[in-house]
Amino acid sequence: MFRKGSALVVLIAIVSLVAAMSAFGGSSSTDVTTVNVTLGKPSEFKITVSKKTFGKGITTFKVTNKGKVNHDFQIAGKKTISLKAGKSAKPLTVTLKKGKKYPFKCTIDSHALFGMKGTFKAT
Repeated sequence: MFRKGSALVVLIAIVSLVAAMSAFGGSSSTDVTTVNVTLGKPSEFKITVSKKTFGKGITTFKVTNKGKVNHDFQIAGKKTISLKAGKSAKPLTVTLKKGKKYPFKCTIDSHALFGMKGTFKAT
């Protein structure tokens, strides 16, 4: 059986541990940014993104092809598979550095020349 003093010591130790983890970069769910990427909307050779500027760190790109032809998505050296109409890719996860710009595009045929490209900026 714990005495009140012992329970207080345990509580203080737990709070101290949580504070130390936060101060020294302990991971939390807020460290990851999610960006939804839609290929082929509002027109076949466009890419729509839910954000164009976001914080540095881990970013997950959830990519869906809403167009009528195959598309893919490439950013920071990573690329999805070629997606058929209506299909989604396994999310891409990249680590972005503050202040750096990250170009993205569809790498299939000449799709980027037709407008399937853009730039993200990590702030």
